[in-house]
Amino acid sequence: MSAAKTKAQKIIDDNAVAWAPKYYAIELDQVDDGTAIQSALAEISGQRTVPNIYIGQQHIGGNSDLQAKSGELKALLKEVGAA
Repeated sequence: MSAAKTKAQKIIDDNAVAWAPKYYAIELDQVDDGTAIQSALAEISGQRTVPNIYIGQQHIGGNSDLQAKSGELKALLKEVGAA
């Protein structure tokens, strides 16, 4: 596994939510390996665009996917201890 893919997977594994209360966010244009991480996320999730949202190590998708889950978002966040 490439270093970027390992880093991307670690971010997913170590954070209950990547884009909500108690979250981890990475600005891909502000880190040296941002392009490589974006490519690694595409390998992991099949999604290259951002935001690339994970809750409880489950890939949610992007912004529109998250909005589509608005009715279940509170329960998802509670389930992983992020709300």
